[in-house]
Order: sequence, then structure tokens, then C-alpha cells
Amino acid sequence: MIYLDNSATTKPDSSVLDTFNKVSMNFFGNPSSLHHLGAEAERFFKKVRQQVADLLTCQAKEVIFTSGGTESNNLAIKGVANYYKNRGNHIITSEVEHPSVYEACKQLENKGFNVTYLPVNDKGIVNVKELEQAITKETILVSIMHVNNEIGTIQPIEQIAKLLKNYKKILFHTDAVQSFSKLKTPIKDVDLLSISGHKLNGLKGTGLLYVKSGVQIDPLFSGGEQEFNLRSGTENLAGAASFARAMRLALNKLPQANQMNDLKKILIKSLSTIECVKITTPEESAPHIIHFSVPGIKPETLIHALAQRNIYVSTQSACSSKSAEISRVLLACGYESEIAKSGIRVSLSYETTKEEIEKFIHVLKEEIEKIQEMLR
Repeated sequence: MIYLDNSATTKPDSSVLDTFNKVSMNFFGNPSSLHHLGAEAERFFKKVRQQVADLLTCQAKEVIFTSGGTESNNLAIKGVANYYKNRGNHIITSEVEHPSVYEACKQLENKGFNVTYLPVNDKGIVNVKELEQAITKETILVSIMHVNNEIGTIQPIEQIAKLLKNYKKILFHTDAVQSFSKLKTPIKDVDLLSISGHKLNGLKGTGLLYVKSGVQIDPLFSGGEQEFNLRSGTENLAGAASFARAMRLALNKLPQANQMNDLKKILIKSLSTIECVKITTPEESAPHIIHFSVPGIKPETLIHALAQRNIYVSTQSACSSKSAEISRVLLACGYESEIAKSGIRVSLSYETTKEEIEKFIHVLKEEIEKIQEMLR
């Protein structure tokens, strides 16, 4: 099997699964219970939170455990909007955000908030000057993703952060789900930051939202006082511990990002030799995402053909891959609909090999030729 869909989800590391199982068995008490089993679980949970904080170089109280990227993004955006609505009702985001950000903003529009969706250039990058021009007295939040989940664009987070330092009442959130462990985490540049466990060889249903000390947000859930009153519900201690393990392993691999980027370059060079392929990933982009289109061929047809050869890729984000809609991201970048509706995403891991890339290219060429012959 050649698995090239790591931006959708990654294979859990065996040690992450071991951690989950051991913690589930040894610390099964509810951390909120008053008896000694609860107290043991609570002490262990505090240690896990501190471990995660140390990995992020932040304070333990700034770590809010969630079920993953979608919840973290919703908690950040809706939480800020609802808490600071008396300060203003304007939010700035981009046209190429992940659905969990884009649709959250759409929901807030239905509740009376004003949202500016910044355009992007042909590489999917927002213009910082245009962002500044969009700021009003009512602006309370800017949410711009670090790395685009579809085409791998890296947004100028540091420049945006520098700009927003001049606007003390505006909070800055970034979706770092696709960038964590692939690029340096810009935690010092933002007020809120989202990470998901299953994107870094962790488990589905694990993740966090970093909330900078002093930033206030309204919770999404009503209930107990867990997660500093921001995320009610019995704590997923085993999930948090396994997430901490996955984070540590992933960050240890960060020095190998250059090697992954070299593989990406090999893949892009090989794709460029296929006449009918249009590469849509920018040259300067995240090291693990390669996006291309094959106009005239439905992406699901090509994906299923590759799957029959035991090679797995995807289209758009996993949250949108079953939709027949044209890629919102590619349209925002100015691509024509024929390209925007035929996109294929290949996403690497630190375990991907050169041999796998070469095999993928060989099979891809064969399957494209077969499909084109059938269409003639």
C-alpha cells in the first residue's frame, strides 16, 4: 500500500495507541471525582497539560483540550465573537479557509455579524495591505490559516501579527492543523491557535485550542467547569495523553521537513512531465502537500482507479471530498472551473519514500492514459 492522503488523516503511531490503552486502564477515574482514583487522574491530567504546554512553549492554563481541529476552530471563532460582541461585530478571514472556519463565519453572519472574506492571489496568499484596509472600528477578530489544507499555501502569519499589534482590540486566530510539525508553530504571533491529533499520527477525537492568557471566549458547551470553564464534559484523559505523545514524536521529526520537501520537489518535477496535468500547488508551500488537476477527468474516477492499484490520494479537504462541488479554494485562486473541479491532493508523511513517489507517478501515468482512452 502507498498511502498519500496524510492531510486527511495519518496512521496512528503504535506508541500513541499504547499510551492511550495504558492510561485508559491505569487512570480510568473521573478527574472530577473526590475519591483517590479521581485525584490520581486529576494529578496525571495536570502533568499531561504541562507536557503539552512545554512542547508549545506556553503556559499550562493556555491549553484547552478539544476533540480536534473543527471544534478548536469553532470554539475560537464563535467563542471570541460571542464574548466580544459588545466591542464589535466584524470578523476578517479569507476565501480559502478550511470549512470549519469558513462555515463558522457564515453562521455568525446569520446572527448579525459582518464578515470580510479576503481575496487571495493566484498562489492562494492573502494581501496584508488589503487586510489592513478591511479593518474597521468594529473588527474584533482576524482568522487566517497557517497552511492551506488543499494546496499547501503558507500564509504570512508573522506579517499579519506585526500589523495587528497596532490594533490592540483585535484578536488573531490561526488554524495550524496542517502546519504543526511541518513548519515552526507561530504560537508567539497569535492569540488563538488550533491543532488536531489525527494529522500527526495521533488519534481521531484529540486536539487543542491554544488561548493566550488574558483572552476571553464564550464556551460552545454548557455543563461542568472542565477546561477552565471553556469546554464542559468529562475529560478525555487517555486521549490527551496520547495526543501529548503524538505531539512530541511529531516535533522530533520536524528537522526532517527538508527531506520531505525534497520528495515534494521530485514529485512536482515528475508531474510537470505529464502533459495533461496542471500543478496548482505554489512553489513556496508546505513540504507535505502537492495539488494538481487533470482537466477532463473526474477526480473521483482517478482516485478510485489509483485505489484499485493500492495507492490512496484525495481531493479537496477530507471534510469536502464527498461533495461534487467545485473547489472553492481553486476558484479563489483564479483557476477556471474545469481545473477547479478536477483537483487531486497528494499529501506526504515523514515515512513516505522516494520509491513510493516513483511508483505513484508510474501508476498515475498508466491510469490517466487508460481513462483518456475510455473517454475517446
